[in-house]
Amino acid sequence: MTVSLPASVTVRVPGSTSNCGAGFDTLGLALSVHNRVTLTRIPGSVPQPERPADARAAEMVAETAAAFLAASGLAPEGFSFRVEGDVPPARGLGSSVTVIAGVLAGLNVLRGAGLPRERLVALAAALEGHPDNASAGILGGFCVSRCDPRSGAYVDTIRVVIPPELVFVVVSPESEMLTKAARGVLPAMLPYFDSVRSINSASYLVAAFATGDFDRLRHAVGDFMHEPYRLPSIPGARAAIDAGCAAGALTGWLSGSGSSVLCVCRRAEVEAVSAAMTAAFRQAGLASVARALTADNEGLRVE
Repeated sequence: MTVSLPASVTVRVPGSTSNCGAGFDTLGLALSVHNRVTLTRIPGSVPQPERPADARAAEMVAETAAAFLAASGLAPEGFSFRVEGDVPPARGLGSSVTVIAGVLAGLNVLRGAGLPRERLVALAAALEGHPDNASAGILGGFCVSRCDPRSGAYVDTIRVVIPPELVFVVVSPESEMLTKAARGVLPAMLPYFDSVRSINSASYLVAAFATGDFDRLRHAVGDFMHEPYRLPSIPGARAAIDAGCAAGALTGWLSGSGSSVLCVCRRAEVEAVSAAMTAAFRQAGLASVARALTADNEGLRVE
C-alpha cells in the first residue's frame, strides 16, 4: 500500500522560558506564544526561504535539515520554508527552537519518517547544545530534562502539566540578547557554595511545580549560576523582577539568557505585576512589551 505524503505542512511551536532561575540548561516551560513554520516541497535538494524575511533563518534551517536526514537515513529533497508568529527573536523565549522544532517535525511529516517526539527532542537539543527549550517547545508543559553526565547527550524528559491558574508575565525590553553572547559572560568556575544554593533553589522550584503547591513558589528562585552574570548587562532587568514580586508575583527569573524577564503570578495580580515590571524598565530608560501568558501543555502541533 502506497502512503500519500503531503505537499506542504505547517507546524505550530510554542515559545518557552528556560532555566527558570537556577535550573540552568535543564528546566524549560512552554508558553502560550507561538511561531508557525511552513514547509513546502520544491524541486532540488536544498531548503529555500520563501520570503526575504525568512532568509535570516536559512543557515539554521539547513543545519536542522541535515541533522534530520542523518537521523532518518533519507536522501535530501528540496523544500521552501516560511516562519511566522509572535515569538520575538533574541529575547529569551526560545525563538530558535520554534524554527528548529518546526523544521524537524515538518520534515518528519513531509518525508514520512515517523520519528517519535523524544527523538525530535534529542535532535533539537543537540543542535541547540542544551535541552531546556527543546523539550518544552516540542513536548509542552514544564519540562525537567536529563542529559548523560559523561557525554552531555540528551536522555529524556519528565514533564508536568501546569494549570491555567498560573500566569507568566513576560516583559521584554527593546534590546536583543543573543544566547552565544550571553554565554560569553559566564564564569569558567563557580564558588562551591553558590552551586549548593542554586541546587537548593532549583530542586525546591521543581517540587513546587510537580506537586501543584504553587504558594510555595513565593520567593523560591535564588540563582547563582547565571543571573548574577547576565542581569547587569540588561538595564532595569533585576529591578523589574523585584518590582513584579513586590506587586504580588510569587517569584520571577531571567527568561533564558534574556533580555526578557518573567514573573509568575495568579490572574488577580496580572495587571499590577505587568505595570510594575514595565515601570522598572521605563525608569531604566528602556521601552518594553508585557505579555501575560499561560503554560502551553500541548507542545508542537502539526496543523
